Amino acid sequence: MELKNAYSIIIKEGFQVVGLKWTGTFAEAAAGEIRKVHNEMHQRLGEIEHVLDPDKLLGLSYQNIPGGFTHYAAVLVDRAEEIPEGMEAVTVPASAYARYEHAKGQDISESYSRIYAWIEGQGYKPNVGEYTHLEEYPMQQDPFTPDPEFVIMIPIEK
Repeated sequence: MELKNAYSIIIKEGFQVVGLKWTGTFAEAAAGEIRKVHNEMHQRLGEIEHVLDPDKLLGLSYQNIPGGFTHYAAVLVDRAEEIPEGMEAVTVPASAYARYEHAKGQDISESYSRIYAWIEGQGYKPNVGEYTHLEEYPMQQDPFTPDPEFVIMIPIEK
């Protein structure tokens, strides 16, 4: 398959999200547990106030436990005042990101390998904090699709 993905470096101001938290192992994530959380976010979107972009579902991942990670399925908000039951507000600091569009038909692990190789080739490295990456999904996409399209954003530093 010919790759037509574009790599870029973008700067994002700090932002705030509200969403559902999932913590588990890499094996649980690979088995589809995160997709269940994304599906629940689809169903509960109407409970969240001050949503800035209801057409995008964000996935934030934090490498904060041995053998696993914490993932938030969330939406961007203007402000987080009343958080729905079972959800959390998360503030993400400003950062430079390496951005890559994963297209349908591509292998997800290969897309991640490509973006990390590109980051290194550009003289950058992933930011070494707990927050490891941000994914942006079209909200209308079925969370259970075996062939998703989404944008990968990795926080980077020189």
